[in-house]
Amino acid sequence: TSYGWVDGGLQGSHLGSSVIDPTKVHSADLLHVWSMPSTANVSQQEAPRPLEHVNLLAARNERESFQIALRPKVSWASSGIAGPVQIQCTDLCSSSGGRLVVGQSITLRHVVPILGVPDALVPIDPSSPQINLLPGETTAVWVSLNVPCGQEPGLYEGEICITAVRTDSDSKADSLPKSERYQLYKELKTCLDITESRDHSSSEEMILRLSSTSTTLRRMLVLPAFQDCHENNGLGDMMDEDVMNNVAVRVKLSLTVWDFTLPLTPSLPAVFGISETVIEDRFCLEHGTKGWYDALDHHFRWLLQYRISPFFCRWGDSMRILAYTCPWPADHPKANEYYSDPRLAAYAVPYAPILSCTDAAKNSLRREVEILKTEAHWSKAYFYLWDEPLNMEQYEVIRNISNELRTYTPDVRILTTYYAGPSGSELAPSTFEAFTKVPNVLRPHTQIFCTSEWVLGTREDLVKDIIAELRPDLGEVITDSVFLFSFICAI
Repeated sequence: TSYGWVDGGLQGSHLGSSVIDPTKVHSADLLHVWSMPSTANVSQQEAPRPLEHVNLLAARNERESFQIALRPKVSWASSGIAGPVQIQCTDLCSSSGGRLVVGQSITLRHVVPILGVPDALVPIDPSSPQINLLPGETTAVWVSLNVPCGQEPGLYEGEICITAVRTDSDSKADSLPKSERYQLYKELKTCLDITESRDHSSSEEMILRLSSTSTTLRRMLVLPAFQDCHENNGLGDMMDEDVMNNVAVRVKLSLTVWDFTLPLTPSLPAVFGISETVIEDRFCLEHGTKGWYDALDHHFRWLLQYRISPFFCRWGDSMRILAYTCPWPADHPKANEYYSDPRLAAYAVPYAPILSCTDAAKNSLRREVEILKTEAHWSKAYFYLWDEPLNMEQYEVIRNISNELRTYTPDVRILTTYYAGPSGSELAPSTFEAFTKVPNVLRPHTQIFCTSEWVLGTREDLVKDIIAELRPDLGEVITDSVFLFSFICAI
């Protein structure tokens, strides 16, 4: 493929065409290593670049990420891969003794392409930080630095070591011969038989057993398999680690932690909608079971760590929507845990009558609002009732529900998504032209107007027209939504 790749290695490579032992060759001769920003899509055909020192800046309670790109120059594996590499990161330390610990504040993930596009971030096991490289393809590793709120400011430094290693099959080729393995097994079994506890054993018998076990273990240590350890005074593993460090490619990493802290509650209340039916189908879960609650809880906590406030949703008739942030009722202990989380910037209150107009559903809604409006976090609450109403009849439903909710509490906030004005109205000759007039139709029944990104496009004049229709004195705001499997918007 590109960059002069051939099965025998790079054209003109001094390594030749023989089998390569990566423990005896510097990894820089086997693969390209360079850094890339987190905003870059590192494709499988990304061209190598010079390796530079990585310098990052972050406040406390902030996450910064970057990527390390890897591309093999030659193959050092006998299988279909170019070869495996081991990725080891040191803790980041400051001169004053501060430390950012690998596995806690520093995480590494493998960027895995989906249909050729870099997408999934697969965690790399710290106990076995190894990935495989493919011939003629660039692979990326995603490195994230999470600065705790109480971290001491200053300059933190460390490094990431990239080392080409042998495959498991190559390592097995260097394993002990069968005769030596059998002898080790036999000697170890003898030790276990001798030391196995027996009832009513005398102290003299126990001493004899321990002495015999000691003799057997000493006999094992002089086996040929442990000869290297004798030569290195028992430091065989340490010497192997030194050899690995000597052939590794080192990426120097510096992080400056500023002397201020980002607030726990995001200033931009971005919310992300997740269809509960998608979770049920993808994980084969039955609605309302323990596994179902666990899955929703997992999604909730996962998104919060990225400063995104999640809500779950289910569609009713037409485009009516039941949106809720917490799957438990407001009087449940878990509900207070959800709503009181300072990382939650906004939360959706479920309007139960969307799915059932029974008296029980209405009483449940009233009880939910009565409990929540007494809490300090009520200012974060909103209702999302209808997904993109199309005509005046649907707009009238939103107005009627709003009037009902305002009898419970006058400061209720309602979010409405839309991409066109209502059909059948006299606001404008076409629904698209009536788009900017939607706030006038839904006032005072909607406070959060959420428009679709594709409608606005690059038309800044349209944005100005919408904003001109808003009443900030009534708490009205305009937001933007991008539709994915579910959608994301900011309120």
